[in-house]
Amino acid sequence: MALIGIDLGTTNSLIAVWEESSDGAKPGPRLIPNATGSVLTPSAVSLLDDGVIVVGQAAYERRLTHPGLTATEFKRDMGSTRSYSIGKHTFSAEQLSALVLNSLKSDAEANLGVPIDAAVISVPAYFNDNQRKATLAAADMAELKVTRLINEPTAASLSYGIGHSSEDS
Repeated sequence: MALIGIDLGTTNSLIAVWEESSDGAKPGPRLIPNATGSVLTPSAVSLLDDGVIVVGQAAYERRLTHPGLTATEFKRDMGSTRSYSIGKHTFSAEQLSALVLNSLKSDAEANLGVPIDAAVISVPAYFNDNQRKATLAAADMAELKVTRLINEPTAASLSYGIGHSSEDS
């Protein structure tokens, strides 16, 4: 089982994994590409005419031609009672986020070749307790155990620090 890091973004989401090097190179994080080869996955969900739900770039591209069948920017409503109507279906922000998390998890499993069951997820520093609980609920729906929610500014400073530390630190 592998632990991944997820930036569940309002517009785009990313996944990364920490890799130790077998050739003596410095260990560090590696961004994991999605099924289309991009490391950025749009945080978008759309319902196709045949009822299939698509996530990511395909959903994002449908937002202009099928606005009633596509949801974006739902992260802003995490922890609220707002719902999104997509076709004849109604979703909460948590349910839509779970679909994005599940897509990211699948991409990581395909790339790494191992099952993913846990993640560290970054959230905005301004997220309140309800929004943090909603993020945990979304991860639970995606069958991801959250080992830690980390504030985005903290994640950025840790990333910077890892890349600029000496070998003795």
